[in-house]
Parts: sequence; C-alpha cells; structure tokens
Amino acid sequence: MTGAGGGGAAGASLRAPSLRGATLVGAGAIGLWAFLALLSREAAGVPPVELTAMAFTVSGTAGLIWLAVRRRLGVLRQKPLAWMHGVGGLAGYHALYFAALSLAPAAVANLLNYAWPLLIVLFSAPILGMRLRARHLAGVALGAVGCALLIRPEGGGAWLGYLLALGAGVTWALYSVLARRMAAVPTEALAGFCAAAAVVCWVLHALAEPAVVPDSRALAAAGLMGLGPVGAAFFLWDRGMKRGDPRLLGTLAYATPDASTLLLVLGGFAPASPLLGAAALLVAAGGLIAARG
Repeated sequence: MTGAGGGGAAGASLRAPSLRGATLVGAGAIGLWAFLALLSREAAGVPPVELTAMAFTVSGTAGLIWLAVRRRLGVLRQKPLAWMHGVGGLAGYHALYFAALSLAPAAVANLLNYAWPLLIVLFSAPILGMRLRARHLAGVALGAVGCALLIRPEGGGAWLGYLLALGAGVTWALYSVLARRMAAVPTEALAGFCAAAAVVCWVLHALAEPAVVPDSRALAAAGLMGLGPVGAAFFLWDRGMKRGDPRLLGTLAYATPDASTLLLVLGGFAPASPLLGAAALLVAAGGLIAARG
C-alpha cells in the first residue's frame, strides 16, 4: 500500500511540472499576439483575406523549410479531420479578425475579438470535461468586466465589423479547445496547416477581393506577422493547449487585449482611454485569481 501511494505521489510530482511548463510555453503566444492588431493596422491598405494569405505564406514557407531541414516532413501525413481543424481554424479566424479591424474602430473590434479567452475557459467544461472552480469563474468575470469597460461601439456599418470580431473570437476559442482533442497530432504539423491556409486564402482572395499591390510597409508588417503572431505563436499555443491547462491559459489571455490596445494607442491607431488603467487592473486581477484556482 505504501509503495502504491508513493508511486502515485511521484507520478503526480512529475506531471505537475510538465503541466506548468506547457502552460508557460502557451503563455508565450499571448505575448506575441499582443502585436497582431498593431501589425494589421500597419498594413491597413491590404484587403483582409490577402493580408491573411501573405502572413500564412511566410509562416508556412518557414515552417516547411524547418521540417525539411529536420527531415520531419512525414508529420504532414495527418487525417482529413486534423487538416480541417488546423486549416479552417487558422485561416478562418484571421480572415474574420482582419476583416473586423478593417470595418470597425480598431480598438473596439480588437477587444470584442477577445471574447475568445472567456469562451476558452467556459468551453473547457462541456467539451473537455474539465472542472471549473469558483476562482476560475471569478477570474473570467473580472476579465470580462475589464474588457467591457473599454468597449464603446459606434453605429452604422461598423456593426458588421463588431459581428465579425465576435465571430473571430468564437472561431479561435473552438479551435483552441478542440486542439485538446487533437493531442495525437504533432505540433510540427502546424507548418503544413499554415501552408495550406495560405493556398486557401490566396484562392479566396482571387475570387472575392480586389487585387492590391502592397507597399514596403505592408510587406514588412506581413512578414513580421508570419514570423511571430501568425507563425511561432501557433506552435507555442498548440503546445500549451494540448499539454497545459486551457482554463488558466484562457484566463491569462485576458492580458492580451489590454496590451494590444495599448500598442494601438501608442501607434496612433486608436485614441487613449481614461478607462484603460482600470481595465488593465481588472484583467490582471482576474488572471491572478484564476491562477490561484
């Protein structure tokens, strides 16, 4: 009996650091995503699907080269469901997000999109069967209030942008939580998903958008997107969602809208808000409470 109990305790002690480490890796993606809205506004003259295609061309090409150098191209042999989840989630989310930023005030659309951390925490219960404690829910509630303080919707055609932003949030939350169901799919396969997403977006762009030749500033912004928030961040996030704690990652992600909005303000793409400080405190408090949960 003692031996069995000791083995269980040892196993738990080994699993806990692994869980924490994977969660920390996933949190690295949150820092990269803080720059996504700023970079998209730097390339504001490029249609949203074309911008999505440009970013995925960079990340997909870099990823495939990385796999080829490591002789790991075999990981691309995945089931159709894995390809549908990966390509649909990545391409769908970013096309919706960039379209929302092009139609609505950048700060508002950006914050509405960040319904996805709230939804990740909530979806973890019915989809993954993970228990939501009172502290998780309290942290989510504080984070939601912090985001809501910054939202000042305008009327008119901007409402389409707001709806697209919310749609982007739902898409990314479902993609992230369902990634847990795809735990057998190697994170390296994301390189192929990014490349396929680029092809899909180029086809959609040719069918539905006017052709725009990007200037050097837009090209630089798209390149940085493909290397960071639309590239390396996916690999970090996939690892965190599959091996870490999705409830904690979903709540910690509430730090991103504040950081992202602050970068928009500093970049001159959104007006400063006197409520920004209060919102940031609420978001930080929500993350701390959820972490203790």
